[in-house]
Amino acid sequence: FTEPEDKLNYFNDNRTTLVKRNSSDYYKALASSKYWIVNSMIPEHIKKKKDQVYVQTWHGTPLKRLRYDIIATGSKTNTTSEIRKRNDIDVKKIDYFLSPSKFATEKFTSAFNFKKLGKENIIIEKGYPRNESLFRNINKDKLKEQLKIPIDKKIIFYAPTFRDDSYNVNIGYTHNINIDFDNLKNEIGNDYIVLFRPHYFVANQFDFDRFKGFIYDVTNVDDINDLYIVSDLLITDYSSVFFDFANTKKPMIFYMYDLENYEDNLRGFYLDLVELPGPIVKNEKELINQIKNLDIQNHQNKYKKFNAKFNYLDNEFVSSKVLKEIIDKDVIL
Repeated sequence: FTEPEDKLNYFNDNRTTLVKRNSSDYYKALASSKYWIVNSMIPEHIKKKKDQVYVQTWHGTPLKRLRYDIIATGSKTNTTSEIRKRNDIDVKKIDYFLSPSKFATEKFTSAFNFKKLGKENIIIEKGYPRNESLFRNINKDKLKEQLKIPIDKKIIFYAPTFRDDSYNVNIGYTHNINIDFDNLKNEIGNDYIVLFRPHYFVANQFDFDRFKGFIYDVTNVDDINDLYIVSDLLITDYSSVFFDFANTKKPMIFYMYDLENYEDNLRGFYLDLVELPGPIVKNEKELINQIKNLDIQNHQNKYKKFNAKFNYLDNEFVSSKVLKEIIDKDVIL
């Protein structure tokens, strides 16, 4: 497990103190902090004082249904009632919830049960601060050198999400890649390398030693935006990463080999899949064909419409807008 000192290079400000999760310093920081900025969920046993401010940034515009909106019951870890109970405990603590669009606001309001819990006014619809770096002029070759990946190959970023029904009691969530990497290397290895990053819930290990120089495990790269910036193509399935990646206006492919099961038995979706800014493929042959025959112009046309609906608030100035709103409201309160 990563220790706090391993992350010191990410912070150049001596006002920043790093603590290890669930350590005594972690709980002291929670107890003494004025603001909590969180992107997932606060553990149920942690209580918030009246003068503390809990800012929920969440971790992306949702494609798959969340919390109260989940209809299917294929999860092996949580029942619908358990999901809703945990949601209500968490949401009652939240003071501000960030949203990047009108679409996301509507879905979050429903999924998190905001109205019934009297929290419909906590949303700050200003965009996602974390996406600011995607709008800056960053030296890609220098970033590639820092990540220790080649600068003379095109880069595929493969970022699949977890499946609610793929769970092992002794391990945790597992993932079947469903790609023959030997075949993939033979087909595209001369032109491409692959950056592989599964969802952080996925606990099983992947051995890519024999694909050294073709597949790079980037699970431990802290800032996923760095991977967006250096990549030429995103391959994902149902992960919300594609909403953020769309800000780069680079092509993406949706490898949904288990689409029917995922939609009917696990989560279901918030938007019609025809809105996705890239082709859906269901088998490896189609995937390789799409990689080899990318229609860049078609991608650009789809992105324009997609970003106008889902990412129109993202830019390099979101942080200041969000902070101003939080601080101003907090002063008034």
